[in-house]
Amino acid sequence: MSTRDFFTPSRGPSLAGEAMIATSHPLSTTAGLEVLAAGGNAVDAAIAAVSVQCVVDPLMTGIGGDCFVLYAPAGGEVIGLNGSGRAPAAASVSRLQELGVTEITQTSPHAVTIPGCIAAWTKLHRDHGSLPLDRLFRRAIGYAENGYPVTPRVAYDWQREAGIIAGDPGAGAVFLPRGRAPEAGERHVQPKLAEQFRAIARDGAAAFYLGRTAESLVAYLRSIGGLHTLDDFAAAVDGADYVTPISTSYRGHDVFECPPNGQGVAALMMLNILQGFELSEKMPPADRIHLHAEATKLAYFHRDALLGDPAHLPYPVETLLSEQTAATLRRKIAMDTALEPRLWNEPEHKDTVYLCAVDRDGNAISFINSLFHAFGSARLDPQTGILLQSRGMSFRMIEGHPNAIGPGKRPLHTIIPGMVRKNGRTVMPFGVMGGHYQTAGHAAFLSGLFDRGLDIQQAIDAPRSFAHDGILEVEPAVEASALETLALRGHRVETALRPLGGAQAIWIDHERGVLIGGSDSRKDGCALGF
Repeated sequence: MSTRDFFTPSRGPSLAGEAMIATSHPLSTTAGLEVLAAGGNAVDAAIAAVSVQCVVDPLMTGIGGDCFVLYAPAGGEVIGLNGSGRAPAAASVSRLQELGVTEITQTSPHAVTIPGCIAAWTKLHRDHGSLPLDRLFRRAIGYAENGYPVTPRVAYDWQREAGIIAGDPGAGAVFLPRGRAPEAGERHVQPKLAEQFRAIARDGAAAFYLGRTAESLVAYLRSIGGLHTLDDFAAAVDGADYVTPISTSYRGHDVFECPPNGQGVAALMMLNILQGFELSEKMPPADRIHLHAEATKLAYFHRDALLGDPAHLPYPVETLLSEQTAATLRRKIAMDTALEPRLWNEPEHKDTVYLCAVDRDGNAISFINSLFHAFGSARLDPQTGILLQSRGMSFRMIEGHPNAIGPGKRPLHTIIPGMVRKNGRTVMPFGVMGGHYQTAGHAAFLSGLFDRGLDIQQAIDAPRSFAHDGILEVEPAVEASALETLALRGHRVETALRPLGGAQAIWIDHERGVLIGGSDSRKDGCALGF
């Protein structure tokens, strides 16, 4: 672990001996910690924490969204769970074109895929949880029903995004209760959301995908032009799928991601490209940023051209992760010149929550849940209080494209949990929020740990950069001399107006019996353990 300068205002890693949880919201962290202290396992803690976050961080996540999970049982292999929703059976490029749709916008009913997270939560709980759902949802129900204080980063984001929800009467009534976004410290309530949690705790996924809730959601979506049916919702009740994780080796560590339709393969491609370069702490910052930018462009170009629903991929993942592919891409990088920017027309993917936990038995979970955009589709069914995601916006309206919208298809997803193992043992659940940035963020965070020797919190807090859409965006802490060098190499450098993403991670030090946690200072959360 690196030596910390105690004179410089900073956050150090959290240390614990038995169990730990790290989230981007303090109330989520404490809810998960409470469950761990009550004897719950890592799965229980993750579900308790994410349920709270669906209440207290409503821009970033909700029960109307999707999730992906990597779960590493103590002594076992890593398990993947795909909790992403599918397009309605009636949805297709030709059908939408008949309706006059040429682009799926954020607030379009066609942006709403059938939410997948509740099917994933309940399947994960059934197979790997230990405490009952009503116990795990206790804090979420209390905050939804009785209110919670809005934290500073949530308030900042809420005020920025208030305009999108003002256009929907249901969303406006819930999220602009005084005709404006809440300020930090003000209390906010969502009593109908509390009713939904009670129903799910009692009846499982059926409470969401069958019966009155599904009937209300379908009626609402069809009233605004959606193609959704009760059959679409019924098909999703057990729609979360266990999947075999994909992986690559980086600096002696095995890095695991979920397979497509997630973009984890692009993160692994970036690591494979960077594997051929020396990226130690001695490397000048401009060179490091340049390498990450060039690897980002190459990996994202392939992501956007080739990834989508796994049943429609033109190439197997093994081809994209081969050493031959990595070597070919690596040769395209010149240290003194920026590549011509590869442009793509994917929508921005910005708003997500990530959390991880390790329990006293050594089970580790990496868990990510998302509405896609801030407030998702900004469409809220007033009868159920459920805010719906906008994940369908990432579908292409191009016949024959792997990510073209189609009946029952899953769209390309940006949310990617990560897991690291070494010598056959799990050593770290980790994740980076921030939509498009997540792939680049995974690579940068791991490089910080394994190339630069940073501790887990330093690697999270390190100044970030992101090459996207022809612009190299850098956080203000990047030194001016590096920016000048990057500009001379042809990068179009701009200072980030908002923090780039957020991250959490827990390192399992098996030799010393210590858990080392980090949580991003760009958010409100923390890592806590005992």
